[in-house]
Amino acid sequence: MLTTEAPQSIYKSTDVVQVNIPAESGEMGILANHVPSIEQLKPGLVEIIEESGGSKQFFRASTPTLQKQKHVCDGGLSGGFAIVQPGSQLSINAVEGFPLEEFSADAIKSQISEAQRVISGGGSEQDIAEAKIELEVLESLQAALK
Repeated sequence: MLTTEAPQSIYKSTDVVQVNIPAESGEMGILANHVPSIEQLKPGLVEIIEESGGSKQFFRASTPTLQKQKHVCDGGLSGGFAIVQPGSQLSINAVEGFPLEEFSADAIKSQISEAQRVISGGGSEQDIAEAKIELEVLESLQAALK
C-alpha cells in the first residue's frame, strides 16, 4: 500500500506493485515485504507502478526556481522522506508534489539556458553555486520528460 502525505494529496492510498524512488542513498525499487527503512528523497523521478499495469510519475525537485516559477512547471515533489513500514506499507511524505506530465519541456529548456548563463559568469558566487544545483535538477527533469 502506498500513501502520500502533503498539504495536497498527489496520490491516493492504493495497492501498487512497485514504487521507484530517488533516495539520497541511491535509486530504490520498493516491492512488497521490503525491509523497513526511512529514506531521504533527492531530486528525481518517483514512479508508481500500479497493479493494473499502469504507472504514475512524479518529479521531486527542491530548487527554489522549480517551486516558485509557475510558468516553468506546475509540478514537482518537493522535500521529504519515504518511509517503508512493516506490512508492505510505504508512505512518501513531501511538502508538495505534482504529476510529471504537468511540467513544460519548453519552460525547462528556457530555465536550463538561464542557469547556464548565470554559471558562465552572470552572477555572484552564491548565484553561481545555486545555478549549478538548479542546472543539475533541471537536466534530471529534462531527461525524465523524454
